[in-house]
Amino acid sequence: MDYVCDAPTDRTWFRLVSEAEATRESDEMRHAVEKHYRREREKAAESFRPLTNVYIEQDIGKEGHIQRAMPLFLTLRDQDGRALVTAMLPAGGRGNGPVIIVGPGNADPYPEHGDAIRALGEHFGLTLDRATCYPYRR
Repeated sequence: MDYVCDAPTDRTWFRLVSEAEATRESDEMRHAVEKHYRREREKAAESFRPLTNVYIEQDIGKEGHIQRAMPLFLTLRDQDGRALVTAMLPAGGRGNGPVIIVGPGNADPYPEHGDAIRALGEHFGLTLDRATCYPYRR
């Protein structure tokens, strides 16, 4: 995981940077972030165009491209490392694209962690309101 930013009351946002981390997040949070991570990673990999025709060099720069092209998958953790919220933001945390923010078992994280979600939005210059980011509102 890569550090992203701090949130109020000893919580921290991290970026999930591997499929293993996404799998752990899915298990701990009881939702399907792993499936979404894998799908978005595959789409980003398919969009990679090698800079050379030399076979042995064709993957140079591929991982960097994937990390820039795929959406950001983020986890909010408490000071003990427990997962509290999972978020998916557009690539680079900018531009248009789906934004999904969920709690454990796809529960609404806004009542308990709205201040931390707001801090994440401020970090990226995004408005992360419940009406557009929580997909399971009733």
